[in-house]
Amino acid sequence: MTGRQREGEGDIDRFFERLTGAIESALALAFIAAVLVNFVNVVGRYVFDYAFLGADEAQIYIMVWMAFLGAAVVSWRERHLRMDVLLRLFPAPVRATLRATELALLAGLGGFVLYESATYAWRMFALGQTSNNADIPMWLPHSAVAFGFALIALIALWRIAKALRRRGVDGPPGGAGGRP
Repeated sequence: MTGRQREGEGDIDRFFERLTGAIESALALAFIAAVLVNFVNVVGRYVFDYAFLGADEAQIYIMVWMAFLGAAVVSWRERHLRMDVLLRLFPAPVRATLRATELALLAGLGGFVLYESATYAWRMFALGQTSNNADIPMWLPHSAVAFGFALIALIALWRIAKALRRRGVDGPPGGAGGRP
């Protein structure tokens, strides 16, 4: 692999690092906003006998965004739950094959969910559907699913591309001709 190729990979890795860092900051702010909305609503209910209609909806939609953006961050950091106790016992080629299969399935699933959720969010947008109490456009919470899975699919595709590049540079496993 040339220095320029490694530099290009590093640039994309740094982009994902900056993006996930920005998402983490946004998630922290979203969490603070959800807590504040809840606090204001509790004070309104129990102190002033006034409930803010739509506050619960807003909190739920904030949490939906937090869940799907958080899933993308977890995917980038590779901190998701996995059952890898037995995986460690397999030889390196089997682990690499399983990893490639995992990434391919993740990219495929991400693409499928992206398509389906984006289509649904677009329908909500076209219909002008809003939430019952807060009048929040329903395409906003539904687009969180599409956005989160788009990022997850991109991360998986990037990791596949990196693995293929490295394999192309290193040659087939076992040296020339693929012999062990």
